[in-house]
Amino acid sequence: MEQINNIKVVPCTSSNYLRPFRVHYNQVSRYSLIARYHLVSVLIFNTTSHCFILVKQFRPAVYMSEWERSKPKPLQPAEEESAEAAPAEPKVPEEDKAGETSEETSSHQPPASAGVTYELCAGLVDKPNLSLEEIARQEVLEECGYDVPVTKLRKITTYRSGVGVTGSKQTMFYAEVSEENRVGEGGGKPQEGELIEVVKVPLHEAMTFAFDESIPKTMGVIFSFIWFHSNMSPKYKISTNV
Repeated sequence: MEQINNIKVVPCTSSNYLRPFRVHYNQVSRYSLIARYHLVSVLIFNTTSHCFILVKQFRPAVYMSEWERSKPKPLQPAEEESAEAAPAEPKVPEEDKAGETSEETSSHQPPASAGVTYELCAGLVDKPNLSLEEIARQEVLEECGYDVPVTKLRKITTYRSGVGVTGSKQTMFYAEVSEENRVGEGGGKPQEGELIEVVKVPLHEAMTFAFDESIPKTMGVIFSFIWFHSNMSPKYKISTNV
């Protein structure tokens, strides 16, 4: 998952999932947006091992955000004056200079782990002939390897996500599974560019996990763990470590 190399930033001219565009309106002169499908996500709880089932994957947007943040900051005016006052460095041949620039760029490139996040099992609502529950069931099977009947999916809520860019709706479900429901390894669809690792978070560690800022995760994980603590944990009589 973390074997990332040969990174190049190029314009996105077409995509099956995103459509960049710009809208004009009176409040502000213009705003760039991206059209995308709505989403479903599923909080999965394994009643056999009393743990949550999450997915872990590399997210290029997260990685590029960290890459931009790690770049050297431009010199401030006072620093520029100091640099100008310093003795001039010997001129470096162009061929050596090119190698030096490449090495400098790579030294500021963060490790691939900087782009890895923990998330709920989720997927795009891109099959108009299927209900949200049926799409959620497919995602649980493909990403996590559990076959959950549609009737066992409980809707938690629907909310907006990516309101600054996509404005998509996301519907969150809850599903209880056991080892009897496990029919595969999960991992997503490699042919569609998915490389997913299935991760287990023990129930008693859930809230510590949710609020540990050193663990990169989505808001869906945090919210769903809080929801479970408020609505489901008394059923299992196990502390969620709040």
